[in-house]
Amino acid sequence: MSDSHEVPEDGRTPGIEPRFLTLEDVAGYLNVSVPQVYSLVRSRELPAVKIGGRGVWRVDREQLDAYIKRLHEETDEWARDHPLNPRG
Repeated sequence: MSDSHEVPEDGRTPGIEPRFLTLEDVAGYLNVSVPQVYSLVRSRELPAVKIGGRGVWRVDREQLDAYIKRLHEETDEWARDHPLNPRG
C-alpha cells in the first residue's frame, strides 16, 4: 500500500508545475538536445541560474516563455524582411 506522503522519484510535487526547469525539461519542451540548451544557457541567450553547491543549471519558466516570445518576434521580423516571393 502506498503512503500518501511519499515524494515521487523526481522530487516534484504532483499537481504543481515547477518554476525552475532542468536543462532536460527545457530540451524536451523545445524539442532540441540537452547540449543545444546548454549552449543557449552558456551563451546567455537563454537566461538561467546555477542552484546549490554543485551548481546545477535551472531555467526559470518565465525566462523560457520570454525567450520563446523573442524567437517568435525575431522570426516574424525575418519573414517580413525576406518575403517568399519578392516579385509578388
